Amino acid sequence: MLLFTALIAVVFPLLFLVILKMSAKKGMALSYVILLLGAYFIWGMESKVLVASSLQGIHKALTILLILFGAMVLLNMLKNTGAITRLNKGFRALSEDMRILAIILAFLFGALLEGVSGFGAPVAVVGALMVALGFQPLTAAILVLIANSTPVPFGAVGTPIFVGLSNISELAPKDLDSIAILITKLDIFLATFMPLLLVVVLVLSFGKKNKIKSILEMTPWSIFIGLVYTLSAYLYANFVGPEFISILASITGLFVATITCKMKFLIPKHVWTEALDEDMKVEEINPNKEMSLFKAWIPYILVVITLLATRIFPVIKNFTTTAIDLSWKNIMGFEQISDKWPLLYSPGTVLILVAFLTIFIQNSNFNSLKKACFTSFGQVKNTTLILFSTLALVQIFSNSWINATGYMSMPQYIATAMSSSFSESWIFIAPFVGMLGTFISGSGTVSNLTFGAIQHDVANIINLNPTLILAEQTLGAGVGHIICVNVVVAACTVVGLSGKEGIVIRKVFIPSIFYSLGIGIVAFAFS
Repeated sequence: MLLFTALIAVVFPLLFLVILKMSAKKGMALSYVILLLGAYFIWGMESKVLVASSLQGIHKALTILLILFGAMVLLNMLKNTGAITRLNKGFRALSEDMRILAIILAFLFGALLEGVSGFGAPVAVVGALMVALGFQPLTAAILVLIANSTPVPFGAVGTPIFVGLSNISELAPKDLDSIAILITKLDIFLATFMPLLLVVVLVLSFGKKNKIKSILEMTPWSIFIGLVYTLSAYLYANFVGPEFISILASITGLFVATITCKMKFLIPKHVWTEALDEDMKVEEINPNKEMSLFKAWIPYILVVITLLATRIFPVIKNFTTTAIDLSWKNIMGFEQISDKWPLLYSPGTVLILVAFLTIFIQNSNFNSLKKACFTSFGQVKNTTLILFSTLALVQIFSNSWINATGYMSMPQYIATAMSSSFSESWIFIAPFVGMLGTFISGSGTVSNLTFGAIQHDVANIINLNPTLILAEQTLGAGVGHIICVNVVVAACTVVGLSGKEGIVIRKVFIPSIFYSLGIGIVAFAFS
């Protein structure tokens, strides 16, 4: 009965959203209520703890809503100024092939945003941008979710490594570096094929004819770009450190992708556009009033620079993390139940600030910003209740160690049960544990914090290399980003598919399973 209760947060969202095809609003609300009852009657959590955990979840949901709102405000502002039309023209000049654009946007530009920010910003920004550039909403959501897995182990300037594994006292700084290097080494055999996976999913899901040919002709360039990313990541891990791996590898990949597109190197002659939104109308620009491509890109460049500055320069980081602090400490008197929200440090605040600066950068006006804000509010408001129930469920699950029965937390109970049942095959199970942690919590860092110490202990008990197992845990945590509910909700919100979360999870579930399985196989080969 205890294991069943602990698994409520995993099983019921999958049951309601994937199997019964409920909307996330209804499915996550029901999952929350069922976990609430199980936590109270079986796990022995007091009502006050449950209320405090729910309030903590709502507070966390507000931080995500700010990011979604900021991404939509910036996008709508760029639509109003004509920058999106100019960006569309720029991409068409580079390549009109949607397979190529999917790799450049979802994989490379998404990895750059993940490296400098994390916190759901890549899904929100890139998903919205892909729809604005003509991708069908379902296409954009699926691709951006699958792609936002590879860079997660080093997202937010290495946070999943430095913070996520910080509670393992046996690890020295050199051990963290070793884990990062091993992750990039494993990824040479995994992430190298991520661009090709995006092409396969894109063509098989949305292609209309000659699907096999459409995949095969893109295979050389896809694998080449994947190798550029993974090999450069391995070099950066050895010579720079975990903080900048996703940032530098994605910049390297973007540079090489642009050059090879212009040179037509390995680029197929056939231009594939079968996932183009039929309702998409490309506006023609008056040449006399045409905005320069650089000027159109300035807002996104500013987003990257500003996010990076707030995370690597101590003075700026200290100011943005302390100036306006909306953190909620000691919720309902519980020291263990708190939530941080430094407002200026949030990617959402940065996105809104850049949207404001766009008035001056692109010669717009305050009415355009006002219009963008009202439009964005209407796009995001329906997501509020979904995120409230989802994050409340997550916090009850995470705080379940605060109980009157003396039980360990639900995550620990699940991991302990799995380790005792699958100890002999743990090298194949480890990435799925990391994936499970992110599926529930929505964060690769939290997955590492929750399960990293358990993975380390299991590795020592069954005589496996702890560094290898923690590398698997961190890679699996990245894969969990593909299917975790709050990230899927974010993706569906920005592309205009609210209520279709179950459909999206069903589409991306199989690729996530194969990715985690691949991690186990490659790790076994290394062991």
